[in-house]
Amino acid sequence: MKKPNVLILMSDEHRSDVLGYNHNKIIRTPILDKLSKEGCVFENAYTPSPICVPARQCLMSGQLPKTCHCDGSWMDLKPFYDTFAKRLTQHAYTTVCSGKLHHLGMDQMQGWMQRLSPDAMIYPKYFEGLVKEEYDKYSKKAVSEKKSNEAYVKEAGVKFGKYQKYDLDVCEKAKEFVQSYFKESDDSRKPLLLKVSFLQPHYPFFTDKEKFDYYYDKVEVYEDKLCDHPVLSQSQIEKPVNVSSGEIRSATATYYGMVETIDQYYGEILKAIEDEGQNLDDWVIIYLSDHGEMLGEHGIWEKARFYEASVKVPLIIKPPKYNSKGLRINKNVNLCDLYSTLCDLTNIPIPPNLDSRSLVPLMAGSSDWNNESVSQIKRGENYHVMIKIDDLKYQYYGEEIPEVLFDLKNDSAETINVIENPNFKNEVQIFRDRLSALGYGIKSDSKYVNAGYDCGVLVKRINNEMLYPEDSNPWMV
Repeated sequence: MKKPNVLILMSDEHRSDVLGYNHNKIIRTPILDKLSKEGCVFENAYTPSPICVPARQCLMSGQLPKTCHCDGSWMDLKPFYDTFAKRLTQHAYTTVCSGKLHHLGMDQMQGWMQRLSPDAMIYPKYFEGLVKEEYDKYSKKAVSEKKSNEAYVKEAGVKFGKYQKYDLDVCEKAKEFVQSYFKESDDSRKPLLLKVSFLQPHYPFFTDKEKFDYYYDKVEVYEDKLCDHPVLSQSQIEKPVNVSSGEIRSATATYYGMVETIDQYYGEILKAIEDEGQNLDDWVIIYLSDHGEMLGEHGIWEKARFYEASVKVPLIIKPPKYNSKGLRINKNVNLCDLYSTLCDLTNIPIPPNLDSRSLVPLMAGSSDWNNESVSQIKRGENYHVMIKIDDLKYQYYGEEIPEVLFDLKNDSAETINVIENPNFKNEVQIFRDRLSALGYGIKSDSKYVNAGYDCGVLVKRINNEMLYPEDSNPWMV
């Protein structure tokens, strides 16, 4: 039975509502719109952490931040960790990534066989024997290298910056690899896992003049009304972002232009694959981002908040030979679920102790689903936790900070905290109990191992191995 090739297309900081297929009438994303009609759109997909580094480590490991011990901004997986890239490599896949992985530790491969246009940077703390007093001389300079959100908004506009240059190289290297790889004969060529990961539309906000001019007068500026919660009202460590409406419009238009650019690159990569005689109907194709971008909504820029704009992500999965094109699923899912899903689609056994549930049963029409998604952030010594069940989104910020509960069905703008509403008393207790089970709060489970999910695969376990009967996996070519 031939295993399918897998293509993962990934962006950085792409909020899920800046997409044509998600009813945005301004943005031009024809490639992703087409993919959404050919595959399955997950309308309530969430990041395990709305910060770049932990989100990507959790994606790779299929585990929440607390499980894989990557709960802070500068934490990397332990060397030779069990990532989905490693898992597929073990099962004779050629695994290649072009672009951003954001590993900071000594193991820059983390299961990949080959990296093109790598973003490799080993964070100093992973080196043994650092002389602290020497590094302390440069610590203030290193911290100041990142600009304020206000500065990023004010500088937004027409420019070909280093991120744009990097992404162009990522695209070209991916196309060159495809052209080379499929020159091999079918008999000797292993199945391929190719991940193409761009930096855009992550700030700084730069785009070309045509796109900037096109979007400037068309974009809608997001509502900037602040709430009075001590965390949800913060934008970049409580620093206000004092910018004009014109500057906000420029940043938003530029962000839209960056989204359009990566959509164009995805089209080039797909065409390159087809030009080598490949039928994309035989491939697994996935689109996702690591987290969103607030874009001034609620007065906040960047991410690191549990608002939908920050914590919700776009996710499309097109299995091969898919018969239910254009399916939209509104269950709560998580980027951690990708690990089990990839194993399920490629008939590879799923390892234990993951916080990952296969999405294949949902795509096959099953309604049996644990309708929960969890996201976590570590801020200093405090842990922030989001648990979404059905349409309710609970948030915990430590014992000294008020809890938050949003009822998204009746408050999609996330402006009304119903945590004290007696109508939600039972639901609040359910969330608090789940928080404890996840190892947080004053009643935290000291024996926490993982989220306790069943991987939910479509296949059956036989002697702890997962095997598809010949006629049960509709997506094996």
